[in-house]
Amino acid sequence: MTIEEGKIAPAFALTDAQGRKVSLADFKGKDVVVYFYPKDDTPGCTKEACGFRDISPLLTRRDVVVIGISPDDAAAHARFIDKYSLPFVLLSDPERKVMERYGAWGEKSMYGRKTIGVIRSTVWIGPDGKVRKHWARVAKAETHPAAVLAAISG
Repeated sequence: MTIEEGKIAPAFALTDAQGRKVSLADFKGKDVVVYFYPKDDTPGCTKEACGFRDISPLLTRRDVVVIGISPDDAAAHARFIDKYSLPFVLLSDPERKVMERYGAWGEKSMYGRKTIGVIRSTVWIGPDGKVRKHWARVAKAETHPAAVLAAISG
């Protein structure tokens, strides 16, 4: 599936670190940043998560919700959240169904080899449920959160 700016974002409901179901509909009327990442507590994913953590006060002031999605289970998410004091929701997509719908699962190039896996990407969804911006392939995990903030800040 292709995510298109201006179109309604695909609905989803996944489990958070406490085992609760969280859906996109829970945040209707808010801006939502959904970022897809490969694995908790790995170097690039940690830099990206901590980047979103560090700008979270600025996003909160703008009423923006951040949601991270990876294939990791609830226990791994709970450890990651605790270790780095992450103030946002992490959701588990072990079957990669949401990732597939958002174009975040598929072929990618890693160290010159083609592999199938999580494609680091981000979608900004507006209060109306429409995709405002889609970063289809995030090249630099550590600087990406600042780019998201810049886009939201206009």
